[in-house]
Amino acid sequence: MNKETLSQELIRRGFVNQTTFKKMQDLDDTTRTFYLGVDPSAESMTIGNLASIMMVRAFIRHGHKALLLIGGATGMIGDPDGKNEERDLKSITEIEKNKKAITGQYKTILGELPFEVVDNYAWFKDINYLDFLRDIGKRVPMRQMLGRDFVSKRLSADGTGISYAEFSYVLIQAYDFLHLHKEKGVTLQICGSDQWGNSIAGVDLIRRATGNEAHIWSTPLVVNKSTGVKFGKSEAGAVWLNPDMTSPYQFYQFWLNLDDAGVDDYLNIYTELSEEDINAVMFEFEKDKSGRAAQKLLAYEATKIIHGKNTADSVKKISEALFGVAPFEALSKNDFIELIRELGETTVVKDASLIDALVAAKLASSKGEARRFVEAKAVYINGTQVDSSFTKLTNDVFIHGHLVLRRGKNSQTVISQQ
Repeated sequence: MNKETLSQELIRRGFVNQTTFKKMQDLDDTTRTFYLGVDPSAESMTIGNLASIMMVRAFIRHGHKALLLIGGATGMIGDPDGKNEERDLKSITEIEKNKKAITGQYKTILGELPFEVVDNYAWFKDINYLDFLRDIGKRVPMRQMLGRDFVSKRLSADGTGISYAEFSYVLIQAYDFLHLHKEKGVTLQICGSDQWGNSIAGVDLIRRATGNEAHIWSTPLVVNKSTGVKFGKSEAGAVWLNPDMTSPYQFYQFWLNLDDAGVDDYLNIYTELSEEDINAVMFEFEKDKSGRAAQKLLAYEATKIIHGKNTADSVKKISEALFGVAPFEALSKNDFIELIRELGETTVVKDASLIDALVAAKLASSKGEARRFVEAKAVYINGTQVDSSFTKLTNDVFIHGHLVLRRGKNSQTVISQQ
């Protein structure tokens, strides 16, 4: 079987929205230096950003040279596109902290693949304002900037207005492309579809300033097919790549609970499984959707990319134990550490009373209520239902010094021995 070209892989995996190439196969004609930009607007990227970085992995694997831009300068302004009102400005300290964190996430996601991180603050910090207006501002038509949808909306009678700083954001990003074109030989910007307008401004500026040709390849924003909502949100909010902001277990559960309608797309975007492997799991999934084979594979593969194989193995085992698919006895000491982070922990003395443990863990408000829960057979230890004959937490019910105490369907915590 012939190896896929880059354009073939991008098309198959759904990484195609708009491009300046006359035909998509033009991407395969020569090796290019490209860049992807992200502003340090938070201490972590989200799974929305992850889709673009998975596309970056494909470009690198096919021999293209990657520059990953962290917008230390643009982050001081904030992209106004898609915003109905002015952003709150980030402090310099916050921006620096976010830049370091995002750089670390790039290293995690791209692993051993070659890439270079650049920061546009490095070339903007010493720019003379008048020189910038003469050399760059003169080459950017106002019609181009005023024609942007978000500008029109913000300047309309019902709009909130727009500051000169946010209005100039597109000019700053366009200059990034020109600077990287001159200094690093960049001829291609890849981006999400929401950045198409900003990217086109850079292509136009390169043509006006140098006479050279540059290109854009954009990918669609991932949308939940069942809800129509932009991908990357859960009931708890954004799904972050930072384990302190979205725990590995929550991260795994997000993928596990995704809609049936989009799971084929998500497997192509968020994993590097072969077409044959994806077709095989989708065949199994279509035979029995209740088994959620596709979501299980997606959850494991996506978690492995962000948090590593060991953590992916751990949260998979934890999930299976909590949902009654596998015994708690299969969990290791490290698995319980992850479980404690997710469920919390209550420490008890040796041979503690079950009733006292339920109250201490706040699974019952009083001893009387705890007894009623036990009598109603609503209490479980390590997934096994207990009754009124069970009174003490003896050594034999602990696993590596821990057990999982549950009341009802969802209220549970880890009980640890002193």
